Order: sequence, then C-alpha cells, then structure tokens
Amino acid sequence: MAALGWLTPRRRSATARSVLAGEASAEAARKNQEALAEEASASAEDAAEPDFPVLGDDKAAAFFDLDNTVMQGAAIFHFGRGLYKRKFFETRDLARFAWQQAWFRLAGVEDPEHMQEARDSALSIVKGHRVAELQTIGEEIYDEYMAERIWPGTRALAQAHLDAGQKVWLVTAAPVEIAGVIARRLGLTGALGTVAESVDGVYTGKLVGEPLHGPAKAEAVRALAAAEGLDLSRCAAYSDSHNDIPMLSLVGHPYAINPDTKLRKHARELDWRLRDYRTGRKAAKVGIPAAAGVGAVAGGTAAAIALSRRRR
Repeated sequence: MAALGWLTPRRRSATARSVLAGEASAEAARKNQEALAEEASASAEDAAEPDFPVLGDDKAAAFFDLDNTVMQGAAIFHFGRGLYKRKFFETRDLARFAWQQAWFRLAGVEDPEHMQEARDSALSIVKGHRVAELQTIGEEIYDEYMAERIWPGTRALAQAHLDAGQKVWLVTAAPVEIAGVIARRLGLTGALGTVAESVDGVYTGKLVGEPLHGPAKAEAVRALAAAEGLDLSRCAAYSDSHNDIPMLSLVGHPYAINPDTKLRKHARELDWRLRDYRTGRKAAKVGIPAAAGVGAVAGGTAAAIALSRRRR
C-alpha cells in the first residue's frame, strides 16, 4: 500500500499564496455573476421596449418619413428612372436623376437644390398626363425599383403599430400618388405627400401650395391628427433627416432612423430613440475621397444608360 501512497491526497495547511488564489477566484466568480446579471437586466429592458406601441390605444398613430427611413434612396429619383424607361424624357435627364440619387445616397442628406430640381423636372415631365395613368405606372415602378429597397427594420416598426391597432401614415415630399402606392403595398393606412395640381384628372405642371418638406410635414401631421382625433403626445414619428425635426418634435415618441449627422446629434441631446438599419457607414463617415464618389456616380450613370440602350 505504501507504493500507492502517491494516490492519496496529502493534507497540507493553506499557504498565503493558496489563500490569495482562493480569494481571487471567489472575487472573479462574484464579478462574473454581476456581469451576467447586468446582461440579463439589459436584455429584459430591451424585451420590455415593445410595450410601446400600446395595444389598443386608438388615440395614437405613427408617422413615417419615406426617403432613407422606410426606403433606401429617394422615391422621386426611382420614379424618374421608371419614367425614363417609359420614354417620358431624354437620356441627359436620366444622368441628372442618377447624379442626384447618388449624392443622396453618398452624403446621406437631402440637398434642397437637388430635391427642388428633381421636383421641377418631375412636374414638367408629367404635365399633360392623366393622374390615373401615373398611378398605374407608379404601381409598376414600385415593383421594378422600390420594393427591394424597403428597410426590413423600419417595416417591422410600422407593423408593430399596425398590430397594436394603430394607424400608420407615410409623410413625404414625394408625390402623393407615389406615396399612396407605397403605403398601400406596405399595408399602411395611407400617405401624406406633395400634391400636384390637376384639372379634370390631368396634371397642370404646378403644385398645390409647396412641397411637403420640413415644417410643411409638421403642419400636415398636425392637421391630420386634429381631423382624426389623435393625441400627438401618444403618437410616434420616424425619420432619418434633421429636416424633419419639426415633425419629430410634435410627437411624444420621436425616433431617429438611419439618422444623418445633425439628427443623430439632436436625438442624443434630447434622448430620442435611435435605430440604424444600414449595413455599412455612409461614404462621408468612412472617408471615401470625393473623386472616388464622383467616379462611382459617373460609372453608375454610364451603366444605367448603356443598360437602357441594350434593352431597346
């Protein structure tokens, strides 16, 4: 048996080093337990967030900006591509639309001059056409260029409001006919958009009032809320742009979605909720040189024109 003595544990008193090791291990275990508890608490808070929207609150509704909030890019530019395909205008106009869309996607902000030019172009293009014709074409353009550009994350937010029994409205500077198509395809309640003047169902090439942009969006939401009997303090609004701060500031639950730099800063200062569904950072954030951006735009424009010519 003596030969097997090495198998028998020896009884030794604890040394200072072993006591230190034991205390360190216990402390590490305690800290690990605290860390796990904090993670569980954070997860519980995230899980609790769906308490909003409140189920059955018929005094609440949700208002969603469209461009780069619900859909990647600008609806007016996608609409322009569709009209070009149907020979509503010339190749040089397509190049301008492509440049403006590329600027919007690279910079991540709305350039007022570009947006105004796009609206003016669209108005001149549709002048003399019937409203019903553009609505039908809008349905086709949605399938061709827009459906695949809907942000799934934002779509899920809108669906949460619908599931809670609330109305959900798009609020956009895009033509109301196009906005209506998108809202209908997404199963939303409806859309507030820029209204182009028509007489006897034919576009005149003029606007009714001004584009639904910036403060005009806030006024549209305020008017709709009054007509619908909504309590704006219980409503939510979602946008990517600092231009929509007036609309976001109207409601009790503002969200910054894929926010531009100014909106992100403003949202953090006011503790608004932020969501970013983009898979990568904007070009300005990652430092893509301006020349590279212009090159990409030129290449994209040339490719679009060449593809269109091959399809003729």
